[in-house]
Amino acid sequence: MVDFAGWEMPLRYGSETDEHLAVRRDAGMFDVSHMSRLDITGSGARDFLRWLLANDVDKLKRPGGALYSCMLNDAGGIVDDLIAYWVDTHHFLLVANAGTREKDLVWIQRQGRGFDVKIEVRDDLAMIAVQGPNARFKTDPLLPKILRDQVKGLKPYNVAWREDWLVARTGYTGEDGYEVMVPNEEATHLWQHLLQVGVEPCGLAARDTLRLEAGLNLYGQDMDESVSPLECGLEWTVAFDPPSRRFIGCDALDKIRAAGVNCCRVGLVLLEPGVLRQRQKVKLTCGGGIVTSGGFSPVMQRSIGLARLPVGNHRECHVEIRGRWKRAQIVQPPFVRHGKIMVETIKDKRGIS
Repeated sequence: MVDFAGWEMPLRYGSETDEHLAVRRDAGMFDVSHMSRLDITGSGARDFLRWLLANDVDKLKRPGGALYSCMLNDAGGIVDDLIAYWVDTHHFLLVANAGTREKDLVWIQRQGRGFDVKIEVRDDLAMIAVQGPNARFKTDPLLPKILRDQVKGLKPYNVAWREDWLVARTGYTGEDGYEVMVPNEEATHLWQHLLQVGVEPCGLAARDTLRLEAGLNLYGQDMDESVSPLECGLEWTVAFDPPSRRFIGCDALDKIRAAGVNCCRVGLVLLEPGVLRQRQKVKLTCGGGIVTSGGFSPVMQRSIGLARLPVGNHRECHVEIRGRWKRAQIVQPPFVRHGKIMVETIKDKRGIS
């Protein structure tokens, strides 16, 4: 067990590799009740979120949709990343990171002044993520009957709900599955039933290697308040249209775009023995950067990482590992998605597995 943002969390239940592969091949579950959950309600909820978030909740055409976005500061840096779920006409649910919980709440409450909104922390809800190719098949029969009917045709980045149960077809692993929010008193019952149908419990270690293979950013490593979405692979989450919508940080992003973005996020595959880790230096033929996340990929059987490098058509680099510069290939994430390797490495091209 480890301390994580004030929560006692399991790093692993057994073998982190087994847990990782269970999600890639079958189904695994994570207790993610530490995540921050906030209800945003009131007649001004939509207008408020259109100001608070860099992405535009107007993209959601009806209740039941979900939207990934960043909250930015005035300089365009990322305060946090989150998912906004449109639950009902004047009701949105935000799910954000645990480590930024207190900071986020202060920021959101401050920005909400002047809007007709109520902001409520939902500590009465637990959250279990069930991920993997068989996750939905194993979870569906365990849901309340009315929800079972609703999730049959549920598309990715959509939600179904009944009273205080919410089932979202979202996740942080690069696999299909659900993130299920239930009243605290019902969470243990759901967890035990998932165990009985063969869903593998997974800890923080597997959660990190899965998100890394999927090329998903981790707040505090791959992005923070000093980094804009344009510099860490999240430009697709910024809705610049319509131009009439102004959101926090939009003026700063306009200036960055006009001047030209200097750095970008890339993926790295290490071509020599070693392991990529956060903060390692990266050297190019001209200039360099830094590894923001790194680790070993159980699926690829290689060390992989995310890095922030100068913009350019770079194909290879060297990474400093324990005082030695080791060769790495630069690729476009994701590395693995839905159980399949998505990048072709130099060694693969040479016929070496």
